Amino acid sequence: MSSQIILPRIMQVGSDASLEVSKVLASLDCNRALIVTDKMMVKLGYAKTIQSALQENGITCNVFDDTVAEPTVASIQAGVAKAQNGDYDCIIALGGGSPIDSAKAMAILAKHGGVMQDYRFPRMVTEAGLPLIAIPTTAGTGSEVTKFTIITDEKSDEKMLCVGIGFMPIAALVDYKLTMSLPPRITADTGIDALTHAIEAYVSKKANTYSDSQAISAIKLIGPNLRKVYNNGADQQAREAMMLGSTLAGIAFSSASVALVHGMSRPIGAFFHVPHGLSNAMLLPSVTAFSISSAPARYADCARAMGIATDLDSNDDANIKLLVELCALNDELAVPTPEEFGINRDAFFEVCQTMAEQALASGSPSNNPIEPSINEIITIYQGLWD
Repeated sequence: MSSQIILPRIMQVGSDASLEVSKVLASLDCNRALIVTDKMMVKLGYAKTIQSALQENGITCNVFDDTVAEPTVASIQAGVAKAQNGDYDCIIALGGGSPIDSAKAMAILAKHGGVMQDYRFPRMVTEAGLPLIAIPTTAGTGSEVTKFTIITDEKSDEKMLCVGIGFMPIAALVDYKLTMSLPPRITADTGIDALTHAIEAYVSKKANTYSDSQAISAIKLIGPNLRKVYNNGADQQAREAMMLGSTLAGIAFSSASVALVHGMSRPIGAFFHVPHGLSNAMLLPSVTAFSISSAPARYADCARAMGIATDLDSNDDANIKLLVELCALNDELAVPTPEEFGINRDAFFEVCQTMAEQALASGSPSNNPIEPSINEIITIYQGLWD
């Protein structure tokens, strides 16, 4: 059986890739761009650098910097209005997963109208929005190479998964230099997010030969370098490895999808405003422990790719090392428990049933090596407090 692989039309990867943005727009016959970003990217000067590169080449551009950390239906509306009223012929997404996810939604809504709820999964969004050029500034989400976006519906506190080729950026400019200024906390959270993408893509029921090759390559890059960039953000070689690993992980899960960690992570983010990468990190050891017996060879491959097990280790021994490593990684990278994050235990337990229902409804848990029941998901949620 064949697998469909969808990628950006153009990928520019490596040092200063972001500075090629003018050439990329020219090749797409675009000359009026809306840069969608956040205020931190403006403060750091990254948005100005992109603006200058465009203006020096005769390309008109403006900046929309009112994206928020966890995009909501309301937060994207101002951007949609600006895109519709400004006669822009493309959108440049500059930032981490949130600006890129916001820009994906804006690109579709600006061209086709409606509200974000109209585009939520299980609808497959095949229509093309405004051409989107993604320039990631974190090594984590892989959103620059995926056909997904996640937007929170404030009325229901649900993180809506939106899927389809229409959300795939037309170009991705992957420049590791833009990650050099990331603080340790964001470096850790986004790095574990990327690792989770790669592991889940590899153990997913939708895994295929192509996604396997990307996932394992991503794990080999991320596993040995995540601690390095957390402890020394100036390590350029480690930063470059993490950035490429993140992109490869994005390619892998765009093809094979994610699984139970992501299904359970989204409701925690929606209800308790936990950053996406951090909620993934909270869940990864527990969900791996739950799932590992259903795909022991696959998880053992992940352990070997991370460099914590060898071919001399049996699958069982490799998997024990994997579980130990995931817990040790969270400890070293100071990943908080829900309680340490500041979540009230009673409030958390009160919505476990709803979170479990939303997790299953997202579709991601069905890709897990073992598909959990509602009660099993609730047990994993509650186990985060042990």
